Amino acid sequence: MEGQLLLTLLPIAVIVCMLVIFKKSADVSGIAGWLCVSAVAILFFKTSLEVVLKSTASGILRSFPVSLIVLTSLFMMAYMEKSGALKRIIIFIKTISSDNKAVQIMMINIGFGTLMVSVGATPVSLLPPILLAMGYSTKVAIGLPAIGYDSLCTYSLLGAPLVAFLDFANRYLGPGNEITPSQAGSVFYYFLPLVSTLIGFCMLYIVGKWKGIKEGFLPCIVTGGTIAVVAYFTNKVDNLVTLTGVLCGIAVILVMALYLKVTGKKLFDRSKLTEEEIAYEKQYPLWKALSPWIILVGLILALNLPKPIYDFLYNLTLPISGISVDGKPIATRALWNAYTWIAVAVFLSMFVMKPKLTEVKESVKVWWKRAPRPVFSAAIFFAIGEIMNYSGWSMETMKFETNSMIKVLAESSASAFDNAYGFITGFIGMFGGFISGSEASTIAMFANYTMETASKLNLGTNGLIIVTAALAFGGGLASVISPAKLQNAAASIDKLGEENKVIKMAFIFALILITITSVFALMLLKIGVSV
Repeated sequence: MEGQLLLTLLPIAVIVCMLVIFKKSADVSGIAGWLCVSAVAILFFKTSLEVVLKSTASGILRSFPVSLIVLTSLFMMAYMEKSGALKRIIIFIKTISSDNKAVQIMMINIGFGTLMVSVGATPVSLLPPILLAMGYSTKVAIGLPAIGYDSLCTYSLLGAPLVAFLDFANRYLGPGNEITPSQAGSVFYYFLPLVSTLIGFCMLYIVGKWKGIKEGFLPCIVTGGTIAVVAYFTNKVDNLVTLTGVLCGIAVILVMALYLKVTGKKLFDRSKLTEEEIAYEKQYPLWKALSPWIILVGLILALNLPKPIYDFLYNLTLPISGISVDGKPIATRALWNAYTWIAVAVFLSMFVMKPKLTEVKESVKVWWKRAPRPVFSAAIFFAIGEIMNYSGWSMETMKFETNSMIKVLAESSASAFDNAYGFITGFIGMFGGFISGSEASTIAMFANYTMETASKLNLGTNGLIIVTAALAFGGGLASVISPAKLQNAAASIDKLGEENKVIKMAFIFALILITITSVFALMLLKIGVSV
């Protein structure tokens, strides 16, 4: 067993070495990890090449709720950039809450950052130039956008990580034992108020140390409370669960605006705009610049709020057969998943924005340059996870002939950690988020392992969801130490190399947040909360 465990950990060690020692990107590291996990599966777990190739293909297909959203959302961002919409939005954000830095931090980094990442935008690329222009330091401008949305990372890309979790959980639990979005969401919800509030305090400390926390204490508590209230209701209803990030982001923005009004502070201050920005502001209406996001949110609400429409689209699985290792069709839900509607929203917004043909061509050119590697990165870690799940599988007998890598990890973890396992999963998630740069990819790589271990420890369905939720939160909180995300943030303000300084600072906050999350997960297991 010890030898199998070391072999199982070898591909993960290779990915870490590629990232940390050789400073390679996530996609290159992913290729090295895929080659290594394939070799280990074939040579030491008696896995055929057919199983490895089918696992790779099915992993890529299962990644579509994430990888295709990355693909379509990157086009949306390129289109908004080249059409001038993004410039207009940036000018608008610069005017927000100049009299109250704490409210500004909550509104922009938690409220707007969560809303952006929920509809497919990238806060780590968009917000750093804005924060720098607003007078924040380079370190702060890189760090805040990477941590602000982390508590609601599960609901990013219109709930793509949660959709991935449901896919893995229901496949593991089997027919008749499936969990619904609201059952999963009701467990994920337990973590949101605590983590959201703590992230707010972390951001205040980054900006102003203990003085910043003291001055921003009330806005931070109000922000955490707002997320707690909104997320409580959205996670109770199946058709609202994946909209949690969108609705929480909007709610935080509105509540912070109300807070400024009540305390007599200005919501907008245009005095810091340059003459060029004022001229552009008059030339380009804000509603027009926001139209792709407005149309997208409108479409998503229209397709999810009415229960009959939601039920029809969610149950319209549009499965693809002949790819999976076990022969079961893989549900795509292509008409429900957000990538379809991001593409539709971009198309419809063209009738509002009326872009020039040259702007569209430039958008395609920029998108084609930016998209392939992040899309591949999103997919390759799903493939690695699928190979680990099906290592040892025989296509002849249609069953496992040896322990899979996942079973080896699960048995070793159950033996080593026993009742303390609930405390460990958050750190595994942190590790997964660090190497993959994505909560969804963390789920793809480690969800089956977490659930298998939970089963061996007899934690039941409730315990299984709790420990996997802790894993997912760990993956989301690792955004602030993810090299890929911090490099994007640094590159957006032409400060590549500065991200290394941020990682040293951010690692402490990530460790604190994940430790608290892990203790909380252990408490939930002891209490025995139910879905």
